[in-house]
Amino acid sequence: MATYTKLSFGSWRVQVRRKGRYASETFLRRDDARRWATDAERQVDRGETPTKSRIARLKTFGELIDLHIDDMCDVGKSPRRSKAAALDMLQRHLGKCSIAALDRERLIRFGRDRAAQGAGPMTLGIDIGFVKLILAHAAAVHGLPIRVEPIDMARIALKRLGLIGKGNQRDRRPTQDELDRLIAHFDSNPRQIAPVSQIIRFAVATAMRQEEICKARWSDLEARTRMLLIRDRKDPRNKSGNNQRIPLFAATGYDAWAIVEEQQARRSNDDDRIFPFNHRSVGTAFHRGCIDLSIHDLHFHDLRHEGTSRLFEAGFTIEQVALVTGHKDWKMLKRYTHLKPEALHALLAARAA
Repeated sequence: MATYTKLSFGSWRVQVRRKGRYASETFLRRDDARRWATDAERQVDRGETPTKSRIARLKTFGELIDLHIDDMCDVGKSPRRSKAAALDMLQRHLGKCSIAALDRERLIRFGRDRAAQGAGPMTLGIDIGFVKLILAHAAAVHGLPIRVEPIDMARIALKRLGLIGKGNQRDRRPTQDELDRLIAHFDSNPRQIAPVSQIIRFAVATAMRQEEICKARWSDLEARTRMLLIRDRKDPRNKSGNNQRIPLFAATGYDAWAIVEEQQARRSNDDDRIFPFNHRSVGTAFHRGCIDLSIHDLHFHDLRHEGTSRLFEAGFTIEQVALVTGHKDWKMLKRYTHLKPEALHALLAARAA
């Protein structure tokens, strides 16, 4: 039975006691309090937890996205760049859609629209996964009566339509000629401020990501052991604190330690970063260099692929390569590894020596 109390400042407080459960809320109007109390009693009768009025007033998918972000920020897990970008995209495409209207048919239409805009099968699969994450969060954390089955059915339909699936595994490796031309191109450009040629060589030498290279610090360098500490390395299971020490050696055709010494000679300010440049600017310069040299379909991240592959071609084992690249298992590492068959000659010769 619900009880209503008019407070001194004019609002109404409603208390629901039913089947050993208790819930209370405050409203400006008695009618709003009565409607909430009726819904709360029905929820208790169904064995559910009464939904707070603030949550019950949420009507659109965009409001659920904001709710999820607020909740994650409250526990110190605010969305990082890739997740934030995905949620922003969902806000634009589905934010105004009412929660009740976000059914199987609406999600299939969303999938078709995204595919028409160029989203690949893997990207669309991730998008649908985020939709389910938002709805499941609202249901599990806040008790909203939301069903996730329509999302699963939409995923099956989109998979049958060929719009969701595994992405095409990228196997683009730069040739040595392409690397030499890029390095020479940046070395010969007096207007190029960032040492892109050194960063290219360092990327192949260490198999580090573009952002990791531009965040590496002198204070994390161990000169005696020639080791570098990479902080907060990318890991889907650990968003922060995933630090790793890697060796700086010359196993891939480029000497990582020698490149660091080159940067030490150029150091002229108090910036603690070894390569004190914005990683996006480096990526932009790399892209423009490829255009200038008519090098097609080469991304900066392909240098990480190249470095990883060269470590295998140098004879290192899976476990040893993972100590450099930071991968946790062979399945994750395999997609970055594209060995050249001619490298088997060198491996055979090294074993015979």
